[in-house]
Amino acid sequence: MVKFLLKIAADLQNLTNLQPPGGCDDPSFSYLFKLKCENCGEVSPRETCVSLGDTVPLPQGKGTTNLIQKCKLCSRDGTVTVIPGRGKPLTQEESEAENYAPLMLFECRGYEPIDYVFGGGWKVESLEGTKFEGVDLSGGDFAEYDEEGEYDVKISNLRSTFDVVK
Repeated sequence: MVKFLLKIAADLQNLTNLQPPGGCDDPSFSYLFKLKCENCGEVSPRETCVSLGDTVPLPQGKGTTNLIQKCKLCSRDGTVTVIPGRGKPLTQEESEAENYAPLMLFECRGYEPIDYVFGGGWKVESLEGTKFEGVDLSGGDFAEYDEEGEYDVKISNLRSTFDVVK
């Protein structure tokens, strides 16, 4: 079993605290990424959807996981388990320093997550405190006008990485 920490980065203009709508441990937020089989190297043709709130029983033994998927090439089963408690919002300070913010931890058996896809449903707030909810990042950016602060706000240059953690 290997643990992968999904980390995100973006250029935030007059914005801070980019995160899923219910916070970083939102049970209904969907994570979309491709899976690479650790046995044969096959990469899933489409993104796989995993969320903290969706669980399935493990085929052997006790316990649950968030995803069980069979490799289409070698037919081996693999699992992905979402582990809450490690994420934090991407702040203006981290964005300016070009740092990545940890979003979610995944414990993977038989698979390696790759190619995270930003989707809809994010929330972010302006430096003046105006909240923007339901932000769709599937197009790669977001732009609005903050009437309270009287300035443009923008999210661009979205980036992500999966880092192996102990």
